[in-house]
Amino acid sequence: MRKMEIADPEVMRIAIQQEISRSDESRYDHRLHGLLLVTGGQSCQEVAELFGEDRRTVQRWVGRFETRGLEGLREGERPGRPASLDARQWAALERDLQRDPSKFGHVAHLWDGKLLSEHLRLRYGLKLGVRQCQRIFGQMGFRLRKPRPQVAQSEPVKVSAFKKTAVAGKA
Repeated sequence: MRKMEIADPEVMRIAIQQEISRSDESRYDHRLHGLLLVTGGQSCQEVAELFGEDRRTVQRWVGRFETRGLEGLREGERPGRPASLDARQWAALERDLQRDPSKFGHVAHLWDGKLLSEHLRLRYGLKLGVRQCQRIFGQMGFRLRKPRPQVAQSEPVKVSAFKKTAVAGKA
């Protein structure tokens, strides 16, 4: 019998690994297949090379299986880093963001990541980076709105005629 070959096996291997990582169930099945090979006599190193995993990963699968059985192979909760703000502080921050920043002594009149970072440091004693502060806006349901620049001493009639978007109420 002739050996079957897959065109572009490296690309297909990556695609298959990505497909496995898409769901909890397929990752569980992947671990089961790995353990099946280990119980069949292959070493963790051999299984790791075959599956494109690290040897320590396969060893962890075996260890979890030996201590907790099949449930040890299922996806567990990943707690992640603890929240920086408790529920009360989170609600207070949400109220803060609905107010003008100048009410808190800030020079700016619009909230952005940099200003929120400074506000958290001053008011809550919390140091977060600008990007993390931008994520907080999204988690709270806020979206970025930048004011359109207005040329000083411009004529409102000419400005409205030039705008791409119609003014509300006018068609």
